[in-house]
Amino acid sequence: MAKNLEFIFFKNEHANIFKALNLEWLKTFFAVEPYDYLVLNNPSKEIIETGGEIFMVSIEGNIIGTFAFLKKEEKLFEFSKMALTPSERGKGYGNKMVQFAIKFSRKQQWNTLILYSSTILENSIHLYRKYGFIEVPIDSDIKYARGNIKMSLNLKK
Repeated sequence: MAKNLEFIFFKNEHANIFKALNLEWLKTFFAVEPYDYLVLNNPSKEIIETGGEIFMVSIEGNIIGTFAFLKKEEKLFEFSKMALTPSERGKGYGNKMVQFAIKFSRKQQWNTLILYSSTILENSIHLYRKYGFIEVPIDSDIKYARGNIKMSLNLKK
């Protein structure tokens, strides 16, 4: 059973762990792309200053994960940069993170959450579908070579 997670708003002192968690995940499953480096090296500038938000996920004071919301347009955000430290994967924390993300998004009165993923991440796709994300046509100008699926969640339902 998942322990109590604490969701903490990103502060600049979290920048190195935010980057490390994401780089580990990317290197495990894919490759790190130029756009990843841009965002991971400048999270405040690329995410927060453009209207987005980053959360760090903690258990008993230890940061074990992260995720971000990238503002795409008014009331439309991309759920992105979700990563968990390897020793904490498979323990139900992904469920808790997605639940929190949806609840937070609704509290902000956003209309839609989108995400980009890869169909090789079957567990992730299953998790997103479980919480109501549906597959939608993918953009022709997607920033990630690894992305081959786009999903959307209507937060007004």
